[in-house]
Amino acid sequence: MPANELATAEGAIARAGRLVAGQVDLDAVLRAAGRARPLAAVMPAARATVLPQGRIGIARDAAFGFYYAEDLDMLEAEGFALVPFDTLRDPCLPPDLDGLFLGGGFPETHMAGLEANVSLRADIRRALAGGLPTYAECGGMMYLSRSIGWAGRRAAMVGALPADAVMGERPQGRGYAVLEETGASPWPRPGSGGRLAAHEFHYAGLVDIAAEARFAYRVVRGHGIGGGHDGLVVGNTLASFCHLRGVGSDPWPRRFAAFIRACRATARPAFIPWTIFEESSHDQAEYRRPQHLLPRPLDGVDRRHQAI
Repeated sequence: MPANELATAEGAIARAGRLVAGQVDLDAVLRAAGRARPLAAVMPAARATVLPQGRIGIARDAAFGFYYAEDLDMLEAEGFALVPFDTLRDPCLPPDLDGLFLGGGFPETHMAGLEANVSLRADIRRALAGGLPTYAECGGMMYLSRSIGWAGRRAAMVGALPADAVMGERPQGRGYAVLEETGASPWPRPGSGGRLAAHEFHYAGLVDIAAEARFAYRVVRGHGIGGGHDGLVVGNTLASFCHLRGVGSDPWPRRFAAFIRACRATARPAFIPWTIFEESSHDQAEYRRPQHLLPRPLDGVDRRHQAI
């Protein structure tokens, strides 16, 4: 269980320390270490200080916490401040966001709390409909779907993706994956069609996916969303079960950052079929406005069942 989900983490660490102290001869370990040859210190590469030139919202709370520190460092090195928000408690997104990153986690264990935060779900749905560049992995994708079903219960989620997440009894995808780009990604790697190394571990699957859905990846190895696909693309949003890693030949944070900058430079939201986003009470001009820049008060009404 990730530490972000464990409220009693400090107590668990203390208990582990007592168990080690009671069963391991620590003095002998220290003596053995004292006889070892010195190791050359390897210092991390110095990072240039980059003044933030934009803001990326990042979900960091009990439901979402799976991120690679180096990937976050790379986003900061690209000039973006990472602004955390709590999907369970915050009533709206942080202001003035240029992008959004929803990492992995266990939204199914918090689905009642996520569903109860109606105002934030509506704010995220409007932001994505307005073209806010967004990347979601695994649990983050489940949160952006219409709903999560688990153990006979179903909870409404953001509704930004035309699919429903359903938990299975066994892992749907587990282990390393190889993805091949289709060219549909909002921020493809130069030379579309190249292969990407990834990994996945999820019990969930997506069902009732819209027939017109587009996918960024063909799955060469692994499971992904299923049917040989992963990387659901809706407007400026890319969501997948597979996790990317910003190392080697795929520094994905740099590509995502470049896409955010391009969207900000054009200041033009992507067209998204608005039947996907269950907010049919808004007229189209109002709906396509980039409302993520100025979150507006909500009336607290969940309209997710007014459309698909």
